[in-house]
Amino acid sequence: MEAGLLSAVLGVVMVQTAGQILDLQKIAGFWREVGVASDQNLALKTPKKLEALFLNLNGEELTVKAAYNNSGNCETEKIVGLEIDVSGKFIFPGHREIHVVDTDYEQYAILRVSLVWRDKDFHVLKYFTRSLEDEYEPGFWRFREMTADIGLYLVARHGRCAKLLKEELI
Repeated sequence: MEAGLLSAVLGVVMVQTAGQILDLQKIAGFWREVGVASDQNLALKTPKKLEALFLNLNGEELTVKAAYNNSGNCETEKIVGLEIDVSGKFIFPGHREIHVVDTDYEQYAILRVSLVWRDKDFHVLKYFTRSLEDEYEPGFWRFREMTADIGLYLVARHGRCAKLLKEELI
């Protein structure tokens, strides 16, 4: 199912954050997953866990490269989405959607990931940082405030897969 969640990061990107248009060029780059919040615990049950993403924009295309830890082995997946209709809205294979809820571009991003799996809709809030080590407290507390009513699952892994992805792309 985590493949579904990675794939969720490869969904439709809707680009409004705090009422402002998202600057897609600034959101590009490396992001490490730090926290997950959902009323479902699917992300905790899967052996394949997302550790990091690298977003790259090229014209109307958004390429997402994800690094997973699959029962101790690092795997990567790459998916390309195409921009449609509205600036910053991308379509990827399958029924997936991502909405950037909040970001400061330099330290953190909070994403709302929606996907359909086994004919059911799932929604997850995910917290990402640019750093391999830090959770970046201001963004983390914002994430905690936003998820207080849904259930919070912290992803306490400073994974080697995230480190490998970042090193590979530098």
